[in-house]
Amino acid sequence: MNDSKTLRAWWSDPVDYRWLVRTLAARSALAPLKVLIGVAGAAIAVMGAVIAGTPVGPPGDPGIASTIGVVAGTLWAARWWLLPWPNKTESLVLIACADVLFTIEFLQLPDRLFGAMGTVLLVITGSYLSFFHCARALAVHSAWSLLSVVVLSVRIATGGGDVHLALAVALLLVSVVGAVPAFQLLYWILRTESLSDPLTELLNRRGLENQLPQLMDRTPAICVICFDLDRFKIVNDTWGHRIGDLVLVRTARRLHDAAGTSAVVARTGGEEFVVAAPIAAASARAEAERLCQVVAEPSETTVVVTASVGVALFDATTCPQCPRPTPDRLLQSADAAMYRAKQSGGNLVVVDDLSPPTNHHHQTRR
Repeated sequence: MNDSKTLRAWWSDPVDYRWLVRTLAARSALAPLKVLIGVAGAAIAVMGAVIAGTPVGPPGDPGIASTIGVVAGTLWAARWWLLPWPNKTESLVLIACADVLFTIEFLQLPDRLFGAMGTVLLVITGSYLSFFHCARALAVHSAWSLLSVVVLSVRIATGGGDVHLALAVALLLVSVVGAVPAFQLLYWILRTESLSDPLTELLNRRGLENQLPQLMDRTPAICVICFDLDRFKIVNDTWGHRIGDLVLVRTARRLHDAAGTSAVVARTGGEEFVVAAPIAAASARAEAERLCQVVAEPSETTVVVTASVGVALFDATTCPQCPRPTPDRLLQSADAAMYRAKQSGGNLVVVDDLSPPTNHHHQTRR
């Protein structure tokens, strides 16, 4: 992937907020993170109380600005310590409120240099956004941060301060605040690599588990198709692992090209692949058979493989009252159908329709 494609992919990646939260919760990291985020708010509340009435603090004793800062920091800490992890919308609202409050508080400080340096706190909210939210949300935050830096630096110069000092402060703060998007890009690249299969450049199982819930949220009908190459061990034993790898790459390319842009394609095991796509129940069998044929098409080499194919589908348009299956349920059903196809001799499509109240299993031999 060249640089422009990498940047476009990073900019367009919606980031699965729920998947990130679930992953952290599954690894017992969510509770400690909540504590740390709450501590940040408590520390800001304490700072507001400490500087109240001092030469660098807001006017008044303790002053309205300091009181608001202490109350806001306390409420922030209480929210993170006492309530469940916020949903995506609340998360964005919390960070937006923190950004605006920070800037307003810094503008109240009589010590203009101290106020300008306070914009470093925007790096904290930016770091949170860079991990949990998309590049576009971070871009809005970065624009607000840069605007705050400019306003607070100009405030130094127009308040009897040294213009050169104001410029130096602005350059320092821009370099600090501007580093956050770069860190998010690096994190995104590492996360993307961890979700990809290095041989075929498809998603790996973890990447599929990341993308499948997003696909299911966007469509009423979902079809998961599992492929297992038949007797692939013979290919490796006869032709060697290098040719075996070429067959895997060829299969990955064929499935990716044939499945279309709306599909999610992954390599989930040695010779196992998954295609998930928004396909209606009436078309699922034909699509699975077409892809099965695509895998088995002759190539420039003499190595031809077939696949055992298992299909799990759910179409809410045919059964609005049926409970929607989870992504794991769909994957498990497609995997089980694929094993039934393999046990029946391979080069076979077995369909498991989860839409009706009573599941139906159908098989078709190529």
